[in-house]
Amino acid sequence: QVQLVESGGGLVQPGESLRLSCAASGNIFSISAMGWYRQVPGKQRELVATMPTGGRINYADAVKGRFTISRDNVKNTVYLQMNSLKPEDTAVYYCNQRGLEGPPYKLFEVWGQGTLVTVSS
Repeated sequence: QVQLVESGGGLVQPGESLRLSCAASGNIFSISAMGWYRQVPGKQRELVATMPTGGRINYADAVKGRFTISRDNVKNTVYLQMNSLKPEDTAVYYCNQRGLEGPPYKLFEVWGQGTLVTVSS
């Protein structure tokens, strides 16, 4: 069973930076996409950035130019570098990975446990 472990959240002041990490473990054969989402209480979870394998990276308009998604395929880890953080970036951030595990082969999609990012002065 594939599992994700997130790290890197915390409390920062506006304008500061944070780096989130999300490592996958298990019998992973290949990963087709990695991504980050965020959720504020009372609102739907929203896309922050996605990185399909061999595809184009997609960012939410609200984070373009400030956030950067990257991945380490050897470690099955996805990162989110967040710069110039704003109070409106405050949310619980979730990573997501999809791919193929096995053998025996089957598709998987898993979510991380969530990590809280608070941007406040």
